[in-house]
Amino acid sequence: MQIDKGEASAIALAIELSDSVVILDDYKARKLAESLGIQIIGTIGIIIKAKRQGVIESIKPFLQKIRQTDFRISEEIEKRALEESGE
Repeated sequence: MQIDKGEASAIALAIELSDSVVILDDYKARKLAESLGIQIIGTIGIIIKAKRQGVIESIKPFLQKIRQTDFRISEEIEKRALEESGE
């Protein structure tokens, strides 16, 4: 399975550090980490968590900024994120 060097390094570090969570968005990297028993969260998950913890008021501005980059997010994931965050 081919994954990015940075993602491979993050996964390797998570293997060394017990009880860690790795932020991964790439599908292949997420599947590899899951197969190794590593807990993962994605960028959108971090944004939702920030709202739930009161760090940010709304996830909408962050989703709008993400849309302006080359980060790919499906309409389904965006809709689900808005629902999960109560927006």
